[in-house]
Amino acid sequence: MPALKIMYDTTLRDGTQGAGISFSLEDKLRIIKRIVADLGIPFIEAGWPGSNPKDREIFAKARELNLGDTQIVAFGSTRHKDVKATQDQNLKALASAGTEIITLVGKSWDLHVTEALNATLAQNLDMIQDSIQFLKDQGKRVFFDAEHFFDGYYTNREYSMQVLDTAARAGAELLVLCDTNGGHLPLQMQETVKAVVSQVKTPVGIHCHNDAGFANSNALIAYQAGAKQIQGTFNGFGERCGNTDLVTLIPTLKFKLGVNCIDDEKVKNLTAVAHFIYELANLPPRDEQPYVGRNAFSHKGGIHISAVLKDNRTYEHLNPLLVGNDRNIKVSELAGKSSIIYKARQFGIPLQEGNPKVEQILKIIKEKERQGYSYEGADGSLELIMRSLDFNIEDPLFFRKKYFGIEGFRVLSEHLKGVTSTEATIKVRVREKEFHTAAEGNGPVNAIDEALRKALAFFYPSLKNITLTDFKVRIIVQSGTASIVRVLVETKDLKTNETWGTIGAHENIIVASWEALLDSYVYKLLKDNIDWADKMGS
Repeated sequence: MPALKIMYDTTLRDGTQGAGISFSLEDKLRIIKRIVADLGIPFIEAGWPGSNPKDREIFAKARELNLGDTQIVAFGSTRHKDVKATQDQNLKALASAGTEIITLVGKSWDLHVTEALNATLAQNLDMIQDSIQFLKDQGKRVFFDAEHFFDGYYTNREYSMQVLDTAARAGAELLVLCDTNGGHLPLQMQETVKAVVSQVKTPVGIHCHNDAGFANSNALIAYQAGAKQIQGTFNGFGERCGNTDLVTLIPTLKFKLGVNCIDDEKVKNLTAVAHFIYELANLPPRDEQPYVGRNAFSHKGGIHISAVLKDNRTYEHLNPLLVGNDRNIKVSELAGKSSIIYKARQFGIPLQEGNPKVEQILKIIKEKERQGYSYEGADGSLELIMRSLDFNIEDPLFFRKKYFGIEGFRVLSEHLKGVTSTEATIKVRVREKEFHTAAEGNGPVNAIDEALRKALAFFYPSLKNITLTDFKVRIIVQSGTASIVRVLVETKDLKTNETWGTIGAHENIIVASWEALLDSYVYKLLKDNIDWADKMGS
């Protein structure tokens, strides 16, 4: 059975109104292609062609794409109060955007009509009727967004309903009720949507903002109350506190309510698409985002982990594979033997229950965490520890010593006449040869990274393919400037796209960073030589 045409994506228009959200023309095209190919969302609002040249160009480019059953929608507002629709430049831009469907926004709250538009209530109705009629005469289908509908409904119900009636009589085929200020509660939403649906013959949609934290709840309850379309954005992007998050809403509808809002084979792409859009927005994915976040199916306590490994229903509301996510077992001082065994299997280390090495690994991790380390986001460092012990070597620095030796390093920073410069000098030993190298950087960590890579790349060319993608610092023992500092580094292999985290902890932030960097390099070298590692461990 084909998916119902419920979902309406406005990431590229309403989502870009969020602080810090900006997409280039190429970004928008890539997002459209990804949403179409991987998810098949039926409606994608690509922008407001009357507002800027980039949005005008996106519609011309979109016509060249293979969209399948997806329809690109242009967005705009009703005509200016002092201009007829046939002369309104924004409406002309909408009509020439080349889309079959136009979403037209108009005022439905009397306060906005009189204060924001400085118009009379009758003028606003004329603007709505005239604008929709103009677009219909151009052969367009029209969805009408009733802006601030719920505020208007509670203060002047008769007028807000008159707005809907005017839009419907003018030819709008969908009346979208907008909680533009995002302040209404779910039960209020349910009551209002039910009342509206019972009074109008035209199908109703819902568009919610998240200012009170209820955008998804309101969209869900509005659908249950009779709304036929749900507008939202990927990852909840949008003005102020954002919009309904389609990434969360889609699996809720599909797996909790049994609503076929997206094809079965496509819903598994949800996590990848959500993270792809974060990447193009130059934002880190939210680890706590429901369904698709890194922590959405994370388990840290030993009792929880043990239970989940027996039956995931014990502590998971959904199989993470259904949305393309995965279970994430955290190893920490709270961990038990079950978590160690689970992580070992992830790393390809054949540890079994009852093996005394499990207890050894657990003991070392708990001691290291007492010293300030944390392995929840540092799988690279964790795997180095587990592999060294799996080889019956209790020296956690074994792999580092195998690949290279460190004689020492020095970092010098100068700030002269408003200009800061940093240089790192490193002495390393590789295969009985000693290298003394130096490099400049935009800070001490960058300088150390550059110098270390310069020294080692001659023997290990693959190190040229890795790059630091994240660097986090946290003070974990409060004692002023003498506090213990934890540094978490994330590294990416540019050829394989694999990422890994490594950890360092010390009173000196440079030393902590140095430890995390060394583990990152060693992890890469170990992965390059995993066949050797497997033979050694057998």
